[in-house]
Amino acid sequence: MTIPFLRDLAFEYGACDTLTPLIRRVIARNPSPFTFHGTGTYVVGRGEVAVIDPGPLLPEHVTAIGQALTGETITHIAITHTHRDHSPAATPLKRSFGGLTYGFGPHGSGRPDSGAEVEEGGDRDFRPDVTLRDGDRLEGPGWTLEAVHTPGHCSNHLCFRLIEEEALFTGDHVMGWSTTVIAPPDGDMGAYFHSLEKLLHRHDTIYWPTHGPAIRDPHPFVRAYLAHRREREQQILDCLADGASTIPGIVQRLYAAVDPRLHPAAARSVLAHLIHLVETRRAACDGPPSLQSTFRR
Repeated sequence: MTIPFLRDLAFEYGACDTLTPLIRRVIARNPSPFTFHGTGTYVVGRGEVAVIDPGPLLPEHVTAIGQALTGETITHIAITHTHRDHSPAATPLKRSFGGLTYGFGPHGSGRPDSGAEVEEGGDRDFRPDVTLRDGDRLEGPGWTLEAVHTPGHCSNHLCFRLIEEEALFTGDHVMGWSTTVIAPPDGDMGAYFHSLEKLLHRHDTIYWPTHGPAIRDPHPFVRAYLAHRREREQQILDCLADGASTIPGIVQRLYAAVDPRLHPAAARSVLAHLIHLVETRRAACDGPPSLQSTFRR
């Protein structure tokens, strides 16, 4: 399945770009294989604003956000999830500019993660001032954000719908530039399938991911994401049928053309698929599925 990736993004690090009447964005200088050009911190509203995903702990990024909001007040700091490229800057931002922090909960609050370090790593210091659940709302002058719980990439992952513009801030749940890493134990492939399908029942007209450009035709993109994951499941089942019974063997076959730096993440993604396949009784292994397990159909 070919996903119609979107990778064109004109920006300048530290600049505050006006995207719509209610949305601005400042991109942090933290490019990586997991963050694309870097973390896009969104500002919603004018005067009294919400900041979504303040980003990594980079002083120059916090300064850039503050300079962009001279004369305005931060009333809400909303966190899509607690990876270190999304939430750590909430602490200095709150210290310098005020506002309460909002999120689903601390890292692993939706599923125990046993301390595993994956992707950009978990921000284990973050504790929201206000805990959000699916459907909860944040409000300011002329803007309303609704929390949409979308576990999968992280058990505490939230998207935020800007009701006035029918827009959805998707964090890492759906990104235009790349597929999303699902890395156990906090990442859950079964939950991710469910959360993607949940978006197909919604009527958001545009997605604003934390990394990369906007997705302006959301439903076909989500369907492509789902088809890609189902195709990957079938490829893994085919590998098992062909005698590749370990995760390193499967990664070697399926990700031969991928940057080797991403192979550890690919291994955890394959593990996520295999856990889901075992849970749905389409594959089996002895004992709980792990990176060291031997699998069979």
